[in-house]
Amino acid sequence: MELYEFLTTTTAGKCLFTMLVSMLPIIELRGGVPFGVAVLGLPSYLAFPAAVLGNLIPAPFIIVYIRRVFELMRKYLPSLNGLVDKLEKKAHLKGRKVQKYQYLGLWLFVAIPLPGTGAWTGSLAAAFLGMRLKKAMPAVVLGVLTAGCIMLGLTHVGVNLFSGAV
Repeated sequence: MELYEFLTTTTAGKCLFTMLVSMLPIIELRGGVPFGVAVLGLPSYLAFPAAVLGNLIPAPFIIVYIRRVFELMRKYLPSLNGLVDKLEKKAHLKGRKVQKYQYLGLWLFVAIPLPGTGAWTGSLAAAFLGMRLKKAMPAVVLGVLTAGCIMLGLTHVGVNLFSGAV
């Protein structure tokens, strides 16, 4: 069976595809849930956990390793210094919003399904604020679950509007 056919016709493939889409920065769960439900036709009880899991996979690695990755990029890939500077600046700017309320702020920041928020940026901010993984991860998980519930609700409203069910 061809990979594309597997990802678009089988339930396991659709779950995997939803998970992979949700792992992508910027798109994350905010795109993964609607993609799984509206595009692939997954039932929400499968799309939701696939999108949550996909969105959470990168988070611990970002929290623990991103500062070291940036150091290595600066050392061995100086042509990417502009990108590293931009990402660090974004982390510090977003981090100010989180810093005041610490873990509650991190949860709320990740939970709001708007561009520039989410598990990737929240994890980046947590790393640059020096938050420990075992304390930051529960806030990120709760934020992703909250954002997932919001996106699931919005997806169902949108699907019903476009299908004429409302």
